[in-house]
Amino acid sequence: MSDDPMPPGTEADGDDATDREFEAKRETTADSAENGAGDESPTTSRDVELPEDVPEDVAEYERFTKMDRADYDRVNEFLRDRTYITAREWAIARLCADFRTETGVEMTKIGENLPRLVPFMTDTYTPQAVNQARASFEEKVTKAGATFLYGAMSGFYTAEELDETMYEVTEIAKFLLEVEGVDLSVEEELEAEDEISRVMREVREASAEVRGEEVKCPECGHVHETE
Repeated sequence: MSDDPMPPGTEADGDDATDREFEAKRETTADSAENGAGDESPTTSRDVELPEDVPEDVAEYERFTKMDRADYDRVNEFLRDRTYITAREWAIARLCADFRTETGVEMTKIGENLPRLVPFMTDTYTPQAVNQARASFEEKVTKAGATFLYGAMSGFYTAEELDETMYEVTEIAKFLLEVEGVDLSVEEELEAEDEISRVMREVREASAEVRGEEVKCPECGHVHETE
């Protein structure tokens, strides 16, 4: 994990003002095209001042402290090179999980204190914007999961090729967890890798049986005979 580069901070980017402005515009345009609205949508606010009274759980929140000097555009680029999610979706999905109560997610608290909670987020968000980002994250996870499982179950790849893919994606996922502040021991990493390998073996075995049986359409329920 130590070989993976931390998303560069503003002091190490080497970009001049013109290049940074271009990068910001490019990323915002990409977000808008993919999600229907970028971080500069009407549901965000640059004009709202942060509340003076900081809730105790917000003040004590330390999930993203390893990214104190990170720049949003650079984090976004890092994620886009390796995942389907944006920096905005990653940060807010994590916050929604951490600030979940018995009655729901504290979206107002997350939105009002977003720059305090996540160093690379510079705007406050409305509850609607928080909910939108979380929904976008969940949709992408579902689509990515369906794509991966289809590839794993289709028989297109050998067991060795799937193992290589699983190793690569697991390393990226563990790196993101470590950036969030999760400390994984070597034993925990090995245990997780062994468990993932076991599950993937079961997926391959089950899919081999499925491909030889009748296939039922999940939409209409029609049963197709396999040749």
